[in-house]
Amino acid sequence: MKIGFIGLGIMGSRMAANLQKHGYPLVVFNRTRAKAEPLLGPCGTFSDSPAKLAGEVDVLFTMLAHPDVVEQAALGRNGFLNHLKSNAVWVDCSSVNPSFSKKMAVEAEARKVRFIDAPVTGSSPAAADAKLIFWVGADTADLERIRPLLLCMGNKIVPTGGHGTGTSMKMVVNLLLGTGMAAFAEAMALGEGLGLTSNMLFDSLLGTPAVAPFLASKREKIESGNYEAEFPLRWMQKDMHLASISAYESGVALPLTNVTKEMYRLAMRDGHAAEDFSAIYEFATDNERVTGNVHELETRK
Repeated sequence: MKIGFIGLGIMGSRMAANLQKHGYPLVVFNRTRAKAEPLLGPCGTFSDSPAKLAGEVDVLFTMLAHPDVVEQAALGRNGFLNHLKSNAVWVDCSSVNPSFSKKMAVEAEARKVRFIDAPVTGSSPAAADAKLIFWVGADTADLERIRPLLLCMGNKIVPTGGHGTGTSMKMVVNLLLGTGMAAFAEAMALGEGLGLTSNMLFDSLLGTPAVAPFLASKREKIESGNYEAEFPLRWMQKDMHLASISAYESGVALPLTNVTKEMYRLAMRDGHAAEDFSAIYEFATDNERVTGNVHELETRK
């Protein structure tokens, strides 16, 4: 079985490397070739385009930034979807909205290609350690066909139902992560404003029912001020925006999510876009900036 992999960013590069570690030969494509170099050699070749790659593989994984990029890679000039073999499998691990996954499933079916939406939960360390969770929207037979490949990259596979249900689950999970991180940041800002030390707040809050367990893993980043990205803030904002689009399409109200995604957007404007999404803490607790904004508003009055 020959495998293709398109999208070698923070997550995709680690996922592809784990497939190679299990002996699977890869054909890879990335807009920036330099990111593919560590994968090239006897078990890894670089393709000049998604279209050329598609003709060489039986299973294709995509791990791309957002729906527009996925669609361009699949259906744009030199896109792969018209060049995959009949009965080949396309596994999209990108974080996209469910209606987009359903649209891609229809496009794939029209070309006799099997489509699976299989977004993941887990940051870059989990990707490196093959401890990702896969949320899989697929026919049962298609899932079983690729299960060994998923287990090279993750340690949990959750079948969610038909096409679009994997991405639906990912929307729910990232909504909780994004709002949970922002709520914690605001709570810390309040505590510090009331005179409590951040150390006191961390020691008192972490491990209690009041905060999500994942927040303990963000303490070191916050205390050191080193927000090297495990999951970039701009992609969290994107996922929360896609959740709001999905809610609109489904007739669901998400007032907290819509406010929170704009908080992340403001943090992006303040220079935190490429940092880990936990940098929302620095944005929320920057008292000098907050005070300055309030003063500016008062002056305008």
